[in-house]
Amino acid sequence: MINFDQIVVWTGFAIFILMIPALLRVITGPTAIDRIVAVNIIGTKTAVLLVVIGQKFGRVEMFVDFALAYALLNFVGSLAASRFLHKSPPKRGGYEE
Repeated sequence: MINFDQIVVWTGFAIFILMIPALLRVITGPTAIDRIVAVNIIGTKTAVLLVVIGQKFGRVEMFVDFALAYALLNFVGSLAASRFLHKSPPKRGGYEE
């Protein structure tokens, strides 16, 4: 019989495995926007993973606070990166001379 702790561990493992495609998009993303979105996806999954870890250790209330703080930093970082890319001019054609 599967108990609740095993379900929590397998849920955390599944969330971690689902981060791999986003990590591949960060590495091979064709544009900077794709990379920013992929990093944001990884940050969101990490916040959920923190709550799952909190459930495993029986301290959900503490880990929810950590997850909210991490999610806020992830959101602000994404906004800052997007704003930076919006202000910088796009590079045209390959190498600059």
